[in-house]
Amino acid sequence: MSDRGMDSLPRRRGASLDVAVVGGGMVGAATALTLARAGFDVALIDARVPAPWAAEDEVDLRVVGLAPSSIALLDDIGVWTSIRDARASAYERMEVWDAENGATIRFDAAEEGRDVLGFIVENNLVQASLWQALDKAGVRCIVPAEVVACAVRDDRVQLELADGQAVTARLAVAADGANSPLRAMAGIGTHGRDYGQRGVVAHVETSLPHQRTAWQRFLPSGPLALLPLADGRSSIVWSLPEAEAIRVLALDDDAFRGELGIASDFRLGPIGNVTKRAAFPLRLKLADRYEAERMVLLGDAAHAVHPLAGQGVNLGLRDVVELRDTLVAAREAGRDIAAPHVLRRYARRRRSADGLDAWSFDALARIYAWQAPPLVAARGVGVRLIAALGPLKRRMARHAAGV
Repeated sequence: MSDRGMDSLPRRRGASLDVAVVGGGMVGAATALTLARAGFDVALIDARVPAPWAAEDEVDLRVVGLAPSSIALLDDIGVWTSIRDARASAYERMEVWDAENGATIRFDAAEEGRDVLGFIVENNLVQASLWQALDKAGVRCIVPAEVVACAVRDDRVQLELADGQAVTARLAVAADGANSPLRAMAGIGTHGRDYGQRGVVAHVETSLPHQRTAWQRFLPSGPLALLPLADGRSSIVWSLPEAEAIRVLALDDDAFRGELGIASDFRLGPIGNVTKRAAFPLRLKLADRYEAERMVLLGDAAHAVHPLAGQGVNLGLRDVVELRDTLVAAREAGRDIAAPHVLRRYARRRRSADGLDAWSFDALARIYAWQAPPLVAARGVGVRLIAALGPLKRRMARHAAGV
C-alpha cells in the first residue's frame, strides 16, 4: 500500500487519530473499545449502527461460545457483566461423539478447576453491548460510512470515505470481515478452501434439559452442535453439504424436527418447537499476511475458520489482546505504534497461532469425513486414547479456553 496511484485522494485532515478501525462487528467493536481503554485515540468506521438488543426480542439465531480468554477481555473493557446479566448461558461440560463408531470424549469444567467451560451468547447482544460502551470510552463512531480507498502519506494512513471525507490515523485496522475490502486495498491475498457446506442454524426445544452441556455429534455429512441457551432451549449449528442444507431449510417444521432428532441421536430426546432457520456458507480463508504498511488485519479479515470448534470469535478476540499489548509496548518504549517492526511482531505471533488453530480445525473436519471402515475404526481408537489420557485432554481443554 503506497501513495502511488492515489493522487486523487483528498489531502485534508481532521484531527489525526492513533487508530482507525474499519468494521464494527464483535471483533472490530472490541478492538476499538480495547484500544480506547488503553489510552489510544480511536475511530470506528462501519456501514451501519447495529440493531439495539432488547430482552423481549427473540434470541438471535447466531450465537457464539465465548471462551474464558474472551470473557476476560470483555470483563477488562467493562462490558462482560452487562452481557452476562442480560442473557448468557454458562456451559459446564462438552460432550463430543462419533456417529460412526460411538467414540466419545467429554470435557468438564470441574476437571479443570473452573466453574464453567464458557458461555453461549447471542452475537447481537455482544455487539450491541460493545457499541453502547464506545461513546463513553471516547471512540469516534463514523457511521454510516464506507471506505473506498486508502493510502499511506508520510507517517499516516489516509482512508477516503464514499462521501468524500477522509480519515487519517497512524494505524488502520482491518476488521471488516472475511471478504475484507480493506485487505484487498492493501493487496493482501488469501488462501484456504470452500467446504461446499452450509451451517444451518435454529433454536429448538428439547424433551430433555440441555444440562448446561454443549453437545456435538460428528456425522458423515458434517458436525451437528446443540448449544445450551439461557431460556432452556438449544441452539443448533448443523453443517451439511450445500444441496442437503437447501433441502433441510425447505422442510416443514414436523419433518425438520424428525430429521434433527435422528441426526442428534435423540441425545436430548424428541425435538419440540423450532424457530425459523437460516444458513451460512462454510469456508476456510486465511490472509497471506496480517500486516501491510500502517495496517493490520484481525478477526475474520485475517482468518475465517470452520465452526466445528466454535473458536472463530475467540481467535479474533485473542488477536485484539495481542494487538493491544503490542501497541502499548511500542508506545511505552517511545516507538511509532505503526512502525514496520511493531506490526510484524503482532503479525508473526497471531498468524502463527491462528494458522495452527485453523489448519487443526480443518484437519479435524477431514478426519471426521473419513468413510472407509478401517479409517473410521482408527479414528475411534484415537478419540478413545485421547479421552483416556488425562494430561492430553486437559491440554486440549486449556488451549480451547485460551489459558
